[in-house]
Amino acid sequence: MTIPQTASEGRGPLLYIVLFVLSAAIVSALRLTDAINPGTAYLLFIASMGFMALSVRAMVRKGSPSRASKAIRRYSKGMLATSLGYVLGLGAAITLDQRFDIAGPLAFVIALLPVIPIFGMIYVMGRYLVEEQDEYLRHRATIASLVGLACVLGFGSFWGFLEGFELVPHAPGWWAVPVWAVGMGLAQAWMSFTDRAEPEADGDA
Repeated sequence: MTIPQTASEGRGPLLYIVLFVLSAAIVSALRLTDAINPGTAYLLFIASMGFMALSVRAMVRKGSPSRASKAIRRYSKGMLATSLGYVLGLGAAITLDQRFDIAGPLAFVIALLPVIPIFGMIYVMGRYLVEEQDEYLRHRATIASLVGLACVLGFGSFWGFLEGFELVPHAPGWWAVPVWAVGMGLAQAWMSFTDRAEPEADGDA
């Protein structure tokens, strides 16, 4: 089985992931120093999550053959749509919660705005794994998803223990999606890097 290669494979996703991490770190630093209020911090963070959607698109392009399969094209469009829905839903939910005194069934409905796109992401990922015929690409997507899940479980558990000992502030649950996306993107970028490094090592030998 031939592993697809491109000269710049893996660079695109890693670039967007780095931009997302840097922007999120800057927003967090501004918030911790009280340079911005919580509402502004949320909105800036939501804006920085646009890099996540770009990393998904670049990740698919860099990790696929020059002629992407129908499954990959459907996956790319689905992840872009659900990522955008998550960002918009999260922004709407946070804005409404801050500006209005919402309670009862209406609060439940508003809380679902960012949750529904998350289920959409899960569906898109599962459908891709079922429909993808290329064993290498399917294996790659599975490993990336597992790495993202491992980051959520590891980071969430570690932060939870620190929070229990009152060493760190409370982290909202919606951080799980960005952590998963960053972990998945880093895994894809690492696999792309190792794919390029192996032929170079064989050539030197």
